[in-house]
Amino acid sequence: MENIGRLIASKIKFQLPKGLFMFKLNDKVVYPGHGVAVIDEIVEKNVAGVKVNFFKLSFLYKDMTILLPTGNFKRTGVRYPDNQKGVEAAMIELQKLPAKKSDYMDCTPSAWNKRNKDYQLKIQEGKLVEIARIYRDLMFVSKQKELSFGEKNLLQTVEELLVQEIQLITKKDKDFVMQEIKDPFKQLFFHHVDPHEQVSSAA
Repeated sequence: MENIGRLIASKIKFQLPKGLFMFKLNDKVVYPGHGVAVIDEIVEKNVAGVKVNFFKLSFLYKDMTILLPTGNFKRTGVRYPDNQKGVEAAMIELQKLPAKKSDYMDCTPSAWNKRNKDYQLKIQEGKLVEIARIYRDLMFVSKQKELSFGEKNLLQTVEELLVQEIQLITKKDKDFVMQEIKDPFKQLFFHHVDPHEQVSSAA
């Protein structure tokens, strides 16, 4: 009986609060900051005497599952993956210079804290093109100086997020996608150039 109920649930839409997407079992989604997952199950739990529905997300590219209350989807930013046009827009962003030419190379702690806060907000928004912009900015910095511990961790995170979603959308191999996103930065070897001079010449 349980299997029959699960089968029926997989065939129908699970209604979320008004104004949100409608999700169903086996849908692939993007959980901002974590990556691509599939809705594996709809679980009902008793929380403080109240029945609450959860989506069980199983991540496709790492061994991790998570339960998210269906009513909190708007807050968490869970969304459907972007499309091919979104991938093309992200790839175009990777070939542009950083938008804030005057301060993206500012290495002071206060400047990095401000940028990191901005980056984290964009990661939580979860948009593919924004993830691409963060990756581009950090790759530019990495070609001109040794990244700090925080910058390295953030670069690794956004690289994984970028690759996962593009891989899912395009059906391409992970190594191929990784090569594609790194190609625009192959010729950027600026370690011997004064950063301010480089930024000025690029303006």
